[in-house]
Amino acid sequence: MTFAEETREKLKTVSTATLTTILLKRGLRNVFIHGIHKINPDAPRLVGPAFTLRYIPAREDIDHVGVFTDRTHPQRRAIEECPPGHVLVMDSRKDSTAASAGAILMTRLYMREAAGVVTDGGFRDTPDIAKLPFAAYHAAPSAPTNLIRHHALDINQPIGCGDVPVYPGDIIVGDDEGVVVIPAAMAKEVADEAVEQTAFEDFVEERVKAGRGIFGLYPPGPEAEAEFLEWRREKGR
Repeated sequence: MTFAEETREKLKTVSTATLTTILLKRGLRNVFIHGIHKINPDAPRLVGPAFTLRYIPAREDIDHVGVFTDRTHPQRRAIEECPPGHVLVMDSRKDSTAASAGAILMTRLYMREAAGVVTDGGFRDTPDIAKLPFAAYHAAPSAPTNLIRHHALDINQPIGCGDVPVYPGDIIVGDDEGVVVIPAAMAKEVADEAVEQTAFEDFVEERVKAGRGIFGLYPPGPEAEAEFLEWRREKGR
């Protein structure tokens, strides 16, 4: 399924909090990846289809530093095959005792124009990653290399990231609060409704800051609905 640029731009303007509410209306409760944060707080908003990598626990006889000379190594392949505009999402089993990747691989993703990267584990070289204008989310810094704890296995297969199911092509949205996973088939309608909901919440926030109470406003009664329509006309929203 093609991810329309119009949908991408809409999702850049809405919060993950709003998106979780819109998805709840559609019966989806487990969409927010808990326990992770953005390394560079000034990095741009994260929006893009998921390209996935799955790790299983490492085993000493096969996970040694020599494996990186193999060009078919799944971690290396994922870095070189993640399409531009996509988000590399890594299932690290919520284990940040060894890194999912480091600054050199993150820089390569950035140079290949990936939209960003998400792991429920950790990254190494985080001071260098923090200097990239690149949305990289993780649970905690971790200097040890991935081979100590992680064996890279599957590329672009369904995974769990922070206990949230992620299917290849699902739309990943990240802001300063965290990361939400939107099923690909719902992305357009969710984006459209989220833009509408954001306009309404901006109206409500403006009224609350002016001293208005929430009853009859949030959720709106007939009077507030009429006020909102007039506000939209005035604001061009």
